[in-house]
Amino acid sequence: MKTANFTEFRQNLRAYLDRVINDTDTVVINRGNGTAAVLISMDEYNAMKETEYIMQSPATMEAIQRASDELDNGKSLKQKDGETVEDFLARI
Repeated sequence: MKTANFTEFRQNLRAYLDRVINDTDTVVINRGNGTAAVLISMDEYNAMKETEYIMQSPATMEAIQRASDELDNGKSLKQKDGETVEDFLARI
């Protein structure tokens, strides 16, 4: 995470945008009055909104927890080495 004051951010806007987009970095822009803003890429924002949406559904969260418990208890299927996807799906 990079921090910049507003003047520095404005003077180096392109570099900060490149850093956020290309390096998946976060930039905190501090203003002189004690407030701040956060700059993230659109991909990062969309991922956060998707996670927020998923977490709002109790049924989805329960399904995720059940799947996690099954994996923890060894209740999972694996594709064998050299096995095609079609053969794997036919086997299960």
